[in-house]
Amino acid sequence: MSANLIGSTFFGILDLIFIVTQTLIEIIKRFRLSRDNQREIELLEEIIFSFKSNGLPLGNLTSQLFANVYLNEVDQLAKHKLKVKYYIRYADDFVVFSENKKYLESLISEMQRFLENKLKLTLHPDKIFIKTLSSGLDFLGWINFPDYSILRKTTRRRILKRIKENQSRETLNSYLGLLKHGNTFLLQNKLLSQVNER
Repeated sequence: MSANLIGSTFFGILDLIFIVTQTLIEIIKRFRLSRDNQREIELLEEIIFSFKSNGLPLGNLTSQLFANVYLNEVDQLAKHKLKVKYYIRYADDFVVFSENKKYLESLISEMQRFLENKLKLTLHPDKIFIKTLSSGLDFLGWINFPDYSILRKTTRRRILKRIKENQSRETLNSYLGLLKHGNTFLLQNKLLSQVNER
């Protein structure tokens, strides 16, 4: 099962932002072990409530931290309650691997119930897939196969557009660092030639 939580639910829908924020505060308060960390809890609450009504800003480092704190509850469910052996989560994207299709199908409803009841989130209905590894797993901008990975076409287009707009050495090196993790030899050469032409 490859699933993607609805990012906009956590990061901005107005009618849910108060509930989600309150849930996040409750999760953080569970970590209050002594008076020693009372000031840290108060500071985190201040940061969370300092954002305007459209929620935590995407891309902000605190948003990434709070998303991981918030969605740690999903990790705990998957690994400790459901005993999922092969589970990966990055931000609001997660994947579960199994050879048993019926098992994967049963996980969808269990995880959906937990997300709705505990975290006030839903699984995006268009982003739940049960497929074979040989058909490729679209995850984090890459199409991953058992022996190799290729860049998603939209990710490739975005990289080319951004390099055209900003041809600094730092930007190029950042993308080249990303691209070395997959089958991207031709794209790397194209980027290098674009920058060298200027």
